[in-house]
Amino acid sequence: MTQPSPAGTAGHTTPETIYVGVSTKMYLGYKDSLRWLGELRREVDARPALDAGRVVPFVIPSFPMLPAAAEILAGSPILLGAQDCGWADGPWTGEVSPSLLSELGVRLVEIGHAERRRHFGEDDAMIALKVKAADDAGITPLLCVGEETAGPASGTESGSSAEAAASFVYGQVKAATGGDWELASRLVIAYEPVWAIGAAEPASAYYVSDAVKHLRGQLGVHGLAGLPIIYGGSAKPGLLPTLDGVSGLFLGRFAHEAANFGKVLDEALAETGAHGMARNEQG
Repeated sequence: MTQPSPAGTAGHTTPETIYVGVSTKMYLGYKDSLRWLGELRREVDARPALDAGRVVPFVIPSFPMLPAAAEILAGSPILLGAQDCGWADGPWTGEVSPSLLSELGVRLVEIGHAERRRHFGEDDAMIALKVKAADDAGITPLLCVGEETAGPASGTESGSSAEAAASFVYGQVKAATGGDWELASRLVIAYEPVWAIGAAEPASAYYVSDAVKHLRGQLGVHGLAGLPIIYGGSAKPGLLPTLDGVSGLFLGRFAHEAANFGKVLDEALAETGAHGMARNEQG
């Protein structure tokens, strides 16, 4: 699938790029975060095939960790992300501006997560301001989208509910960019059905693949059928190989064990054929 190159993402040079990322939310303290980041760095360093750029790992720790994380991840292919951003510099107590994040080495920023929408009252207008501000600062917006409730076909079957989910998500993308499809071309979309976040199991692979297929069809009207669309929502090892047309995974608590992050990286490398390429080069 052909994908445009989002702003600020290094190594996005092939049409088969797969993103594998993880957010810590607020689960880890400072010392645990340092330990975890070091473990993740070792998982990535143990996979030199990642240097080819076909699989792009990214890590999104909490705000206080960003300077230390930038040092720990320096020189690796891991992109550093932030969990949110403000919409401008200036008199906004408690906010963190995209320009400051850029100075800290942040390459992408999560915007519009369901928790921000539900618990902090972030509406489409605020999310649009943040997307524009992040893009202006040269940071890739990782736009989180997803339907609130599961339709009747969200399990092993698919069909109308997946199509309805795609239409809802398309509306979220349009609202977040104000219908500016050139801006939209620089996004990475995190499709996270709200009902699957924190659940025991992710949405079914068939449902996710079908919803993403329908979404790509709608985005294709604007020449964006190849936009990176990754899945999040209780994502874990074993899911990626079952998906079709999805650009990667946005992991949560399952990747707070660094070894699980490594397992998904291996699955992504296998999908791109990078494992075999690396073996051939070494041989």
